Amino acid sequence: MTRQTDTPPTWDERTQLTTFLDYARDTARAKCEGVSAEDARRAPLPGSPLMTLCGLISHLRWVEHYWFEVMFLGEDPAGPLTEATDEDPDPEMRTAVDIPLPRLLADYASQSTRYRRLVSDHDLDTPAERPISNGDHVDLRWVLLHLIEETSRHNGHLDVVRELLDGRTGV
Repeated sequence: MTRQTDTPPTWDERTQLTTFLDYARDTARAKCEGVSAEDARRAPLPGSPLMTLCGLISHLRWVEHYWFEVMFLGEDPAGPLTEATDEDPDPEMRTAVDIPLPRLLADYASQSTRYRRLVSDHDLDTPAERPISNGDHVDLRWVLLHLIEETSRHNGHLDVVRELLDGRTGV
C-alpha cells in the first residue's frame, strides 16, 4: 500500500488544502485494498443497506462531481445524480453494487486528477456558479474544505464497514 502524507510540500493555502484532500482520498482508497468482490458489495450494518464499500466510494466520486462540476462550474448533473429524488437521494450508493470496486476506484482516481487541474486553474476566491440552498455562492476554498470534511467523515464509515466485513483495521 502506498501512503501519501498529509504534510504539504509547501505551506501556501492552496497546497495545504489540496494535500489534505488528496490524503483523505488516498485513505479512502487504502481502506478498500484487498477486499473481496463479494465483501465490497455487502452492507454489514442492518440499518444502513446502502453502506457498502462500493457505495461509499461511488458516493465520494459523485459528491466531488456535484461540488466541482455542478455547483462550482455550473454544469448539469450527470450519471446517477440525474436519478436522485426525495425518496432515493443517493442513487450512486444504491447502483454501485452493480459496478466492480476496482472500476469505481479507477473512476474516482481519474476524476481526482481532473479536479486537481481544475483547482490549480482557479483562484481560491472564485465564487461557485450555483448558489447553495441559502442563496450564497460559496468559493472554491469552501468547496475544498467541504470535500475534505465529507471525505474524512466517510473514511470513518469505510473504517467501520471494513472492520465488520473482514476484521481489517488500522488503515
